Amino acid sequence: MAEEIDHAARDALAEGLMGLLRPAVEEVDERVRTVRYLKRISENQQVPVELDAYVKKLNNARRRIMLANNILQNTQDRLGKLHYNVSKETAKRKALMEPPSPGPPS
Repeated sequence: MAEEIDHAARDALAEGLMGLLRPAVEEVDERVRTVRYLKRISENQQVPVELDAYVKKLNNARRRIMLANNILQNTQDRLGKLHYNVSKETAKRKALMEPPSPGPPS
């Protein structure tokens, strides 16, 4: 009788472990199948295009565009300051050229 309980306990434990591990094993099996499928696809593909030269060209163009953008931004800032100073100077000169308005008659 004790052997039957030990045997039943072992069976229950084994069944429980299989229940826990089965989803993981099935997922690993599915991933192995997927990798094999992708490997077959990869083997049937043409030689991949070498993109490093194009990536370098794009990075170089990006760097030059950013440099030009910085130069334009600085130029725009300087022009804004210049415009402000010109407006300020023009207002001063207008004030000097206009005759003073007569005060109220006394």
